[in-house]
Amino acid sequence: MCKRNLITIALSISLMVLVSGCDGMLDLFPHNSVATDNLTEQDADLLLNGLYFYTQNKPTVNGYITQDVLGGNFIRGGASGYASYKILLNDLITTESGFISDPWNGYYTNLYQVNEFLVSVNKMPDSNHKNELIGVASFFRGLIYYNLVTRWRSVPILREPTTDDVAASPESEVWGFVEENFETAIEYCQGYSSDYYVSKEAAKALMARVKIALGKKTEAAALAEEVILSGHFSLDEFENIFRAQTNDETIFRFANLPEESAIRTSTYFYTRESSVGGSYIYAPTDAVMSMFHPDDKRKDMSIDVQATNNVLNKYPSGETGTDPIIITRLAEMYLLSAEGKGFPDGLGRLNQLREFRGLEPVNPANSDEFMDAIVDERHHEFLGEGFRWFDLVRLNRIESDLELETKFNVLPIPSREIELNQLLQQNPLWNNAD
Repeated sequence: MCKRNLITIALSISLMVLVSGCDGMLDLFPHNSVATDNLTEQDADLLLNGLYFYTQNKPTVNGYITQDVLGGNFIRGGASGYASYKILLNDLITTESGFISDPWNGYYTNLYQVNEFLVSVNKMPDSNHKNELIGVASFFRGLIYYNLVTRWRSVPILREPTTDDVAASPESEVWGFVEENFETAIEYCQGYSSDYYVSKEAAKALMARVKIALGKKTEAAALAEEVILSGHFSLDEFENIFRAQTNDETIFRFANLPEESAIRTSTYFYTRESSVGGSYIYAPTDAVMSMFHPDDKRKDMSIDVQATNNVLNKYPSGETGTDPIIITRLAEMYLLSAEGKGFPDGLGRLNQLREFRGLEPVNPANSDEFMDAIVDERHHEFLGEGFRWFDLVRLNRIESDLELETKFNVLPIPSREIELNQLLQQNPLWNNAD
């Protein structure tokens, strides 16, 4: 397998002209290209390191916290904090907001580099190593488009690098493109060797996530079970998972080392009163602070109180460093398997996870109660990890659970993108919304 050298990441960056900013999705210039004719395998490996760097950093912190903020988990922190997540969302979710435009720009900047990489690698002589490079790049492209389609639904599909205006494709086609990329990743990526490298198992895990979103429950459960039974992973303690320790649960994560990272999530959630400092931009709601059972082993690693301030505790570095970015871990596979199998067959996996987390089994009486239990467990398990909002969207619970307007089932396309791309149109739910 092409090992990612975390120490020499600067070598890969030196081969890429990093994009310092992006006014628009397609507002890129030829000198940003990473494409090189006659790449050697060593060249390609260094460029692949660069793709790890790009895919880690380009979503921006806003891209990583979007789901939890939109999902009603947080209010504004600090003395001037908003008392309601609804007020916070009305302030943040606008067509002019950097909270929306920064991730959009980041995903498409990242995509441009991935596509350039694929163009270059496809010119190399056929080999197993070439296929592996294609597999990892396809994994990244699938991840990018998963993030795009879950947020904006209908978006432009770019199979090759381009600076031309491109119209948005229907949502179903975007989902199909996500599946296509993860299928390629499953075929070409090598087996698991470390959670810091993309692997066949990581691709299966994300494909399971995609299948459940599309309602393909049997396929989702089968893929999740393949990962669970692969022999590479087991459930682990939150103290290991969220304190940058070696653990057996994480399937894929970005190292997010301080010397290479622009993603300092902890500063958004920690306070000045902590030993490591923080800006305290977002605070958990009272509902989040009170939702954990006293016996839940996840509680102390998930939430805390610093002085008198409620905080998310999964990212502990504050202003002094960075924390790994977990993309997928085994607990997700347990819950995807459970949801995919449905009631009552999926109850076993759900209760296995609960038992490991120190909780009593649940005994739902029917399918509706079972899905309530799944949604509740996902809320507790993945607080602060980027799942909550789309869980509510895909299950049609935004209006009922959060009492939000229908428009909050999708994000608005940044107005600047519509100005730059004459073929792009605003989502109808957000026309005249601001």
